[in-house]
Parts: sequence; structure tokens; C-alpha cells
Amino acid sequence: MIDVLYFAWVRERIGLPKERVDTSAATVAELVAELKAREDRYAAAFADISALRVAVDQELADFDAPLAGVREVAFFPPMTGG
Repeated sequence: MIDVLYFAWVRERIGLPKERVDTSAATVAELVAELKAREDRYAAAFADISALRVAVDQELADFDAPLAGVREVAFFPPMTGG
């Protein structure tokens, strides 16, 4: 089980701030594919992953990051300074 956190417009589209996911995914990209296949709101939130950033156990990561031993994955839009 992995805790999956959603922030900003990702949370708005999915309708949840966080959920526990039972996954067989080996990478973040595979997890995204599993989530997108669930229902339309996930497909909408992950339609353009180039518009997203991901953190694995609170460390910025790439979508090809492995999930072995990971407890938490967070998805959020890029942060802008200002």
C-alpha cells in the first residue's frame, strides 16, 4: 500500500487530497497508468503528465522512479516563484 497525495488542481480534479492505493506498479509512470484506468476524473488529472511534478517519499523524482519500498507518492503542479 502506498499513500498517494494530490495537491492544487490535481486534488480538485480527483476530488481527494489523499488516498491509500494497493498497487503492483514498479514505477511512478506505471502507478499513473493504473490511476488513469480507474475512472475519468483520474484520466483528466493525469492527461498531461508534463504539467505535473512528482515527489517520492518527499523527494522530487521522475516518473520513471522505482516504487520498491516507497511509502508515499505526491503529485502537484510545478511551483512558481514570486
